[in-house]
Amino acid sequence: MDVYEAVTSRRAVRGFTDRHVLREVLERVLSAAAWAPSGSNIQPWHVYVLTGVPLAELKKRAGERVAAGDPGDEREYEMYPPALKSPYRERRSAFAEQRYGALGISREDLEARQRAAAANWDCFGAPAALFCYIDRDMGPAQWADVGMYLQTVMLLLRAEGLHSCPQMAWSVYRRTVAEVLSPPDELILFCGMSIGFEDVTEGHARTGRATLDETVTFVEG
Repeated sequence: MDVYEAVTSRRAVRGFTDRHVLREVLERVLSAAAWAPSGSNIQPWHVYVLTGVPLAELKKRAGERVAAGDPGDEREYEMYPPALKSPYRERRSAFAEQRYGALGISREDLEARQRAAAANWDCFGAPAALFCYIDRDMGPAQWADVGMYLQTVMLLLRAEGLHSCPQMAWSVYRRTVAEVLSPPDELILFCGMSIGFEDVTEGHARTGRATLDETVTFVEG
């Protein structure tokens, strides 16, 4: 797959088939992703990959917490600034409107929104999931390194004909993830990532992007 096609076709898929993802494919992707850049090559990512019975157990435990009305664990990092300013605030609102609008859910229907969000804990039906941790001693630059690594993973998955959905939402149920994975205490769960083959029977809305003029300034001689 051409790299431009991989970039433009990558999106957060929220509907997967149960078709098995071969371990050799995941190993190939993650081996190549290790070449992602990081400051002084410290490679600050710590990755766990779940499939089969362990993933089913995690989905079960998370689902039980959701069904019990458990609000989740206190986050160990802020997903967004408490006062998100323009234009970021409007972009987030537009995303929510498009995402839930495609599902026929109104802004006022909080219960339906919560049900839709609960699909996160089933990994949207995906047969494989990745969980990415970072050492809590790391700073903003290393968090950026982790982001570049995860983007590399997602693009390589596209080259293999796979799709993905990065999910910071898993940080809300980090203790449940830790029960299954038993990570060292010094690690913080940054996100999960659902991985698999897209269920093309499910409709989706492709989120738009800002124009080049909004985000890029050319300074030319």
